[in-house]
Amino acid sequence: MKTEIWSVDKNVDSLNDYPQIKQAAALLAQNETVAFPTETVYGLGGNARNDEAVKKIFEAKGRPSDNPLIIHIADREQLEGIVESVPASADKLMEAFWPGPLTIIFNKKDGQLSETATAGLNTVGIRMPDHPVALAILRESGVPVAAPSANRSGRPSPTTAGHVKEDLNGRIAGIVDGGPTGVGVESTVLDCTGEIPVILRPGGVTKEQLERVVGEVAADPALADEKEAPRSPGMKYRHYAPDAPLYIVEGTRERIQELVNEQHTEGLKAGVLTTAENEKFYDSDFTFICGKRANLETVAASLYEALRSFNSSGVDVIFSESFPAEGVGEAIMNRLLKAAGHRIIK
Repeated sequence: MKTEIWSVDKNVDSLNDYPQIKQAAALLAQNETVAFPTETVYGLGGNARNDEAVKKIFEAKGRPSDNPLIIHIADREQLEGIVESVPASADKLMEAFWPGPLTIIFNKKDGQLSETATAGLNTVGIRMPDHPVALAILRESGVPVAAPSANRSGRPSPTTAGHVKEDLNGRIAGIVDGGPTGVGVESTVLDCTGEIPVILRPGGVTKEQLERVVGEVAADPALADEKEAPRSPGMKYRHYAPDAPLYIVEGTRERIQELVNEQHTEGLKAGVLTTAENEKFYDSDFTFICGKRANLETVAASLYEALRSFNSSGVDVIFSESFPAEGVGEAIMNRLLKAAGHRIIK
């Protein structure tokens, strides 16, 4: 399959006039798969109403079919056709955070979406992305779009069109290059089907921000115990992993350097994932500066770029600093733990 690649300037006045937008949207309406940028990561879209289109997403990614997909919409009116009802808590949250990096779980309306997209569940995760290119494509396509991250399953999520091309060129119909994404980690997934909203996946909207809008918000037990069965898209299987084994070190930078030195004595190459504050401290074979510890949003924005960069570095093992699991740090540590397969060095 030939993959079309279009470049689109997200800052132009009227994206709907861009032929690239029309071409990408037409492919989605024809049940083909197209990758496009959102404010979090690049998504791989397919018509959420069509089983064949959704199956193409799973095939391109190599994603297990029991892993549900998030549905992307361009306006709230689209909810009426695909969900049973909108709880009061969800209404407040949409008002506060849509468009934006928040996926809300609703009870779905039967017969309106591909059963493959929702993995046969009676619920569905929906969000409205805060990216002009994504919204223009969604509006032009006229269909709800299922769109997981546009990468091969298990690989670090893509934050540039180049990452998408590296993983999926020749496997999908098109890639819309709208430049690098902003938030860097995927959306927060919040289940609003019960009395108290429950975070199924931490992401771009923090627990503290959610609670300022709707009061008490709980966390899914699966976030703290990997033996629990996750209920959120993107959380069931090992994700985000670089090629070399990754270890999270809960200790000092001196301890990380000791671990690097131990690898060197065994004739192995070691990499370190750190921040700007410790840029000059480490003597490793490859050191990636992942934002600033004093501003964890910058760490989130460059985390997947960091994990992908180690693949071309030639290192045999990677040691990562740990981060405080507060605010967006919760999402950072969640992704790092998944990438490391929960390998932690105390």
